[in-house]
Amino acid sequence: MVDVTLDERTVKRRHPDIEHERAVAIYDLLEDNRFAPFGDYQGPYRLHLRLEESRLVLDIASEDHQHLGSIGISISPFRRIVKDYFTVCESYFEAIKTASPSRIEAIDMGRRGLHDEGSELLLDRLKGKVDLDFDTARRLFTLLCVLHLRA
Repeated sequence: MVDVTLDERTVKRRHPDIEHERAVAIYDLLEDNRFAPFGDYQGPYRLHLRLEESRLVLDIASEDHQHLGSIGISISPFRRIVKDYFTVCESYFEAIKTASPSRIEAIDMGRRGLHDEGSELLLDRLKGKVDLDFDTARRLFTLLCVLHLRA
């Protein structure tokens, strides 16, 4: 991938920590990813992520902005994981202000576990549509969570 964007039409304002996570996920995706849609496509790709009704839509374009296709998956299976992930993230952001290092580490382990669970689910839901590795799925799951923060 040479470009990753999110649909920002419904976003009002995000917390700086969330914006940082979004920026890091996109940066990491652009630095290192494995993303190959099944079909007769040649990369590199531009990826635009959006939520449409109850679906995550991945709009895929060529490097020169030619639309190659869209992949949609239901976000219903992600709802519980995303909700739990947000709850743990809130606890984590509060804990880093005052909690002991061991408490912060315990919360962070829970946060990473939920993130891994969401990443595995994303890999499974995209199976047969896109070839991607776990690290790419983790970063895309971060962006799916960011999209859930619509105002």
